[in-house]
Amino acid sequence: MYAVTVSDHFMIAHSFRGTLFGPAQALHGATYAVEAELRRPALDANGVVCDIGRAMTALREVLAAFDYRNLDAEPDFAGINTTTEFLAAEIHRRLAARAAAGDLGPDTAGRLVALKVTLRESPRAWASFEGPIAAAA
Repeated sequence: MYAVTVSDHFMIAHSFRGTLFGPAQALHGATYAVEAELRRPALDANGVVCDIGRAMTALREVLAAFDYRNLDAEPDFAGINTTTEFLAAEIHRRLAARAAAGDLGPDTAGRLVALKVTLRESPRAWASFEGPIAAAA
């Protein structure tokens, strides 16, 4: 399996509900380093997994929906603890849709088969979500 990884970062504010989270129940900020690893079993005619420039642009556009926002105030996340794990899965869902639509190059729709999104909240802690890229309907 071939893989290409692109990275970026975003900054958010949020709080968590539940005593499990201790002081993180209060509003606090986080800066996440994000890695998106795209996979396919064979290279395209140009010898690449996908267009890296398009992959970086798509990741930036997905992250722009979160960047510099208080996630507690976002209607899409009402009642949800926006944990690192949750955000990794949400970014995966949004970026996988872009990949399935062929936004990462002319020979990518249906050929990119898997995506792993990793959010690093510090050099010592991170979370990931990994799954298939479904073909665009």
